[in-house]
Amino acid sequence: MNGCDFRLLVGLGNPGSKYNKSRHNIGFMALEKLAKEKGVSFKRQKKLYGFLGEINFGNEIIRILLPDTFMNESGKSIRATIDWFNLEAKQVLIILDDMDLPLGKIRLRGKGSSGGHNGLTSIIQHLGTEEFARLRIGIGAPSPIIQERKRLTVSHVLGNFNSEETSLVNDVLNEVLIGLEMMQKLNLVKVCNYLNAYKADIKN
Repeated sequence: MNGCDFRLLVGLGNPGSKYNKSRHNIGFMALEKLAKEKGVSFKRQKKLYGFLGEINFGNEIIRILLPDTFMNESGKSIRATIDWFNLEAKQVLIILDDMDLPLGKIRLRGKGSSGGHNGLTSIIQHLGTEEFARLRIGIGAPSPIIQERKRLTVSHVLGNFNSEETSLVNDVLNEVLIGLEMMQKLNLVKVCNYLNAYKADIKN
């Protein structure tokens, strides 16, 4: 079969205007950018605990979801959505932030552990499996020193990108959208090879 059989794209983040531009919400940002480019709007679906949109990729309809449960309960929305549309976990792609990756890097994997990410932890608990794809977008760590990093983690992920970072984030999100388009034609291995090799042009 050509292409990846993803029928549901999920962006992770926290609902509410105060979190709109926070690092933790880069998953939301990616799908909001995709929806804007496709001329699609999100509609609140109470039964799915989130905002849902539908995008046409060629002859396929792919649903895009922004849970409004807050990050650490993301799995509740995703479980409800895959049950409603009769999907399998392997047909879901999660887009999220990753503090272990520097800003400007992307990592696509077909499965794996939560890596300590509260959103992924919730999803794994609700789906009962780690067998779903995830696209991690680097946001960088607040410090290379472990104790400092732990102390600053919450303020870092809930803080907004600064003006220099915002330009870089836009470049990265453009690359994410290219990857999502590629997924309709190429298998996961080939898209992984492409996206995982990406390195943003950081201007000094």
